[in-house]
Amino acid sequence: MTDTAWIDAALTSARPQAVGALLRYFRNLDAAEEAYQNACLRALKTWPQNGPPRDPASWLIMVGRNAGIDDIRRTRKQEALPEEGAISDLDDAETEIAERLDGSHYRDDILRLLFICCHPDLPATQQIALALRIVSGLTVKQIARAFLVSEAAMEQRITRAKARVAGAKVPFDTPGAVERSERLASVAAMIYLVFNEGYSAGGDTAEIRFPLCEEAIRLSRLLLRLFPAEPEIMGLTALLLLQHARAAARFDADGAVVLLEDQDRSLWNRTLIAEGLALIDKAMRHRRSGPYQVQAAISALHARAERPDETDWPQIDLLYGALEVMQPSPVVTLNRAVAVSKVRGPQAALDMIEPLATRLSNYFHYFGVRGAFLMQLGRNEEARVAFDRAIALANTSAEAAHIRMHLDRLMRDSQPDARAANAAK
Repeated sequence: MTDTAWIDAALTSARPQAVGALLRYFRNLDAAEEAYQNACLRALKTWPQNGPPRDPASWLIMVGRNAGIDDIRRTRKQEALPEEGAISDLDDAETEIAERLDGSHYRDDILRLLFICCHPDLPATQQIALALRIVSGLTVKQIARAFLVSEAAMEQRITRAKARVAGAKVPFDTPGAVERSERLASVAAMIYLVFNEGYSAGGDTAEIRFPLCEEAIRLSRLLLRLFPAEPEIMGLTALLLLQHARAAARFDADGAVVLLEDQDRSLWNRTLIAEGLALIDKAMRHRRSGPYQVQAAISALHARAERPDETDWPQIDLLYGALEVMQPSPVVTLNRAVAVSKVRGPQAALDMIEPLATRLSNYFHYFGVRGAFLMQLGRNEEARVAFDRAIALANTSAEAAHIRMHLDRLMRDSQPDARAANAAK
């Protein structure tokens, strides 16, 4: 690696620990972030000549803390600046701080940092933006590009989130066991939201937003390192890996959606799949099932099938049934209906989703799935109405194009019937 590459990798890896510790010290997001940035500037000046420190996170915490204190002193004009030697002579101090900042200390700092970013008072979009800025270190420009908004709008969103966190007077003490468990669930949900922001991108925005999936996986792996024995975090990480493994096959050359059963499975990332399968197998051995584990198990069954006709649809149906009990939701039932259509036919699946019509009246996927079932049953006119509604509700041009493909097929299938009717006249 070049000098720039290894320094960038070290700074990225150390960021959550460093910012988390600085936040505990200064109790202010802006102050912690500013202190970390100052430490990074110092690292860029000294590390190329002196080499990497023994513990980059400890080095950045100490230098950032000194820089933050200097900023406070300058602002308040209470004391003279310390001698340069007190800041630059890092050898003994680095060893001491590395010994004091053990793994559990890091864990609490990072968890606190992640939890603050997903504060319950913040809307989901602000939670994601704040986490990507504070924890991941993405620039406002990068985040704005991923969310397809202007830099000014994203800057305002992040500023509002910081202000709300400051106004809420979030405690910075080490969380207890119960609080840690509650925070863990919130953090996992936030990471899943980050992933879905990238995964739900259409073919025309996928290249821009797919990095959000990779960042969510990085955060999930970080959380797994903090809680290596927590099966739901194993399940979350496995789910993200197995879903993202299909990224290269989800859209065709024109950016149109390719359904799972039509995807070129040779394009699936087998390395990610192997990691995901190992994690979900390990999680299941704990015998403490949760929603992320069930969803990962469903993805694992798809990943293990070398061909679409080898998919274990009965088992997927059972898993969705378990998920309905854990997290009752019309969307979960809609997904289960797809498995039911494979096991018991399209009429049984259609009967299952008909009661969802009111609750999913503005949901694109409901009408797309309903249209597909109706088309399989030969009820083409009803299918056309459902597909027209789906197009009107499409979130991306890729979704709309996929439904138009079904409509085109309906038109082609209807033409022979029309010719036969004309011949009979």
